[in-house]
Amino acid sequence: MARRAIPILKRLVQSSDNPVNVGLASRVDRTRSVTYMPRPGDGTPRAVTLIPGDGIGPLVTGAVEQVMAAMHAPVYFERYEIHGDMKSVPQEVMDSIKKNKVCLKGGLNTPVGGGVSSLNVQLRKELDLYASLVHCCNYPGLPTRHENVDIVVIRENTEGEYAGLEHEVVPGVVESLKVITKFCSERIAQYAFEYAYLNNRKKVTAVHKANIMKLADGLFLESCREVATKYPGIKYNEIIVDNCCMQLVAKPEQFDVMVTPNLYGNLVANTAAGIAGGTGVMPGGNVGADHAVFEQGASAGNVGNMKVLEQKKANPVALLLSSAMMLRHLRFPSFADRLESAVKRVISEGKNHTKDLGGNCTTQEVVDAVIAALD
Repeated sequence: MARRAIPILKRLVQSSDNPVNVGLASRVDRTRSVTYMPRPGDGTPRAVTLIPGDGIGPLVTGAVEQVMAAMHAPVYFERYEIHGDMKSVPQEVMDSIKKNKVCLKGGLNTPVGGGVSSLNVQLRKELDLYASLVHCCNYPGLPTRHENVDIVVIRENTEGEYAGLEHEVVPGVVESLKVITKFCSERIAQYAFEYAYLNNRKKVTAVHKANIMKLADGLFLESCREVATKYPGIKYNEIIVDNCCMQLVAKPEQFDVMVTPNLYGNLVANTAAGIAGGTGVMPGGNVGADHAVFEQGASAGNVGNMKVLEQKKANPVALLLSSAMMLRHLRFPSFADRLESAVKRVISEGKNHTKDLGGNCTTQEVVDAVIAALD
């Protein structure tokens, strides 16, 4: 069912007066704003569900715990050990997230093939984390081929090719269904435009393949166009996904906010992250009306390799910046600003970079540098 738009004045009042959260600002029955705006809360410490995950996950989540303790951030963690080879997310973990409303997680390995479903996808579906937000931008001190990259990729997170509807029709023939609904398409389009409006972004680009998938991607585009008419101050355009990839690597600075169906968003976010400096420095989160799970923005299922783990040289920057997003979500903007400023200072100084950023530092050396840079 289509959502009724809120008049501009009401929308502005709502975004400044309500908690810093991630529900749809245009849902008049909600009291949450769509994005991360610097409004402080009452300072009450908040519980956060912590899932260290697989591979380098415990190393980088441990880095976050150290920095949070050094900042005296008003959060405390409820730790749960789950791993990607489990059949499902344990009920006690789901209960913790539903109680706390917020989760921080490391990567969960998803086995390739074999009929094992992704726990990452299970979390998104059960908690209705319908929007994936990845912020890909340049950082001073981290040279890249392109400058002035500042892209926010907003990806529909609950349907599309990730619906998991596959079956073998006859031996040797497998059918995989791509599901697109008007409700989910309108919801993610509304999120993208509201995010752009509240963050003074100028353009929203819808990524699609409607020239081939005329019904499925056509419905997605139709929904985006309808929502775009309610935001005349924001430029709206569309781009076919294959051309989008070419344009990203050739001229990424042309993009601002990008809204995509599920699979395309995964590809676009990883490409944009690689262009802007690498997946190791890009924050992100999966958010819904009631819950949020923060993790590394791009390649969130990446659990590193054994060599990086043995040498303890995993890059904690992406998860530290995702933790800053989490602190804003929890209405602790001053702590979020301190953390972000410290991480960016360490990047700009260039002395404490891990191997993926051209250095040779360990995770702990990066953590120590960030703690020393805290104001």
